[in-house]
Amino acid sequence: MRRSPAAAAMATALLSAASLTTGTANAADPAPAVSRINDTRLDSQALYFVSYNGLVNNNSFQKNGLLTYKGYQYAAWYTADRNAVVARRALGSTTWQTVTVGHKLRYNDSHNVISMGVSRIDGRLHLTMDSHSDAFFYVKSTAGLLDNPGGRAWTASQFGPVQTTLDGLGLTSRFTYPQFVATPEGRLQLSYRVAVSGNGRNALAEYDGTRWTALGEWTSSTGTYRSEHGSSTARNMYLHGIDYSADGTLHAFFTWREQNGAVMCHGGGISNHDTGYVHSTDRGRTWRNAAGTVVGTTGGSDRVSVNDTGLVVDPLNPDHSLMNQESQATDSANRPHAIISYVPGRFGQCTTNYVDDRTANGRAFHVRKDIGTGAWRKTEIPVPLNSSQRTRLILDKYDNAYAIMPFGRIVGASKASGYTDWKVLFDGSGLNAFGEVVVDETRVRQDDVLSIMYQEKSGGTTPSPIHVIDFALPR
Repeated sequence: MRRSPAAAAMATALLSAASLTTGTANAADPAPAVSRINDTRLDSQALYFVSYNGLVNNNSFQKNGLLTYKGYQYAAWYTADRNAVVARRALGSTTWQTVTVGHKLRYNDSHNVISMGVSRIDGRLHLTMDSHSDAFFYVKSTAGLLDNPGGRAWTASQFGPVQTTLDGLGLTSRFTYPQFVATPEGRLQLSYRVAVSGNGRNALAEYDGTRWTALGEWTSSTGTYRSEHGSSTARNMYLHGIDYSADGTLHAFFTWREQNGAVMCHGGGISNHDTGYVHSTDRGRTWRNAAGTVVGTTGGSDRVSVNDTGLVVDPLNPDHSLMNQESQATDSANRPHAIISYVPGRFGQCTTNYVDDRTANGRAFHVRKDIGTGAWRKTEIPVPLNSSQRTRLILDKYDNAYAIMPFGRIVGASKASGYTDWKVLFDGSGLNAFGEVVVDETRVRQDDVLSIMYQEKSGGTTPSPIHVIDFALPR
């Protein structure tokens, strides 16, 4: 199905910032705030090289490079000698224990991040690493390691061998962007891309505590997209995340990237366009647009396509350097929220240098769904990016929003204001952070602490320190 011009116009109207509603908020709820607790150094000599304008240890889209489970926090990165390591600490401690898991990074490619996940059903830690449209490397811990961390030694013997399959399940020879997500039942799902940028599909696999099963692909790379400049017949969907809300709904914001640069006004831009949204109420087996209409089936012939109706929640053509893989979260009422960023039209209608234009004029926006009306709302965050890179989104237990921007800057807005009172809460000064940061999405709701992993700026391939900094949130 093709998205009609009328549908696009309606989506634009729904995004009017002037019509923001506040939702339900208790007047006594505290405003967003952060209070620095500590800053611990994970490694004084972490691997450092810049590719695709990013660092392999601090690409904010990796899910998860930092996570918390049952009173312990876990972090993963590559050391100066290219070894993949995973560390843990008890919450409140500044002492980390580190284990080398038996794999060395092959290439200087910042896409080849380490991602972690927990299968609650058997208490294992899972890691995928070192992949960009090629092979992947997988390691899992012994069963129960994360269920009784204080009673189990943190040693290499607690981890199995490095594999190039999921316990014998081969997925694809062109694997990228692993993201682990735990189901409400405690199973573990793995989201990943098959094939390449501009011509790829999203897929899912699932672990039930005994074995991995391939659920299949759920997005399509085919169909025709037309802009005022030209057309494209191949693309891929870039996810801003994939997350379960408390009611068991699986949410995914996304943007499309076209293979054919003819859709852009200038070859120096980037062919990303439109912010879209889909959700699943059956653990990722079928996918629905915001109105609830099924638009794709995982492993089936009907997959989510650029020509499906009702997907776009913020229309934008490919001329504004829209960022892919930004950020999303869900609030206590199961409403989806996202951060997107691009160069607004007031700075011109054609970006000609993706990095320079985003650095000079890029702005981040908070997008959310109003549970009462079903309308999509968007508010500009009035803090310049000063970077080409991504921003992360976190919601506290009062549903206040926090945008963790490049260089470790934190800005916040209150639910009570309808997310219109954005202000700087921490300016990042003194961190010397490179750019993007990794955020522990899992810790905030466990003990009201925001943990951020960042790496210090360096030059060339000179190793630099990597840290975790902790902030107390309102209790």
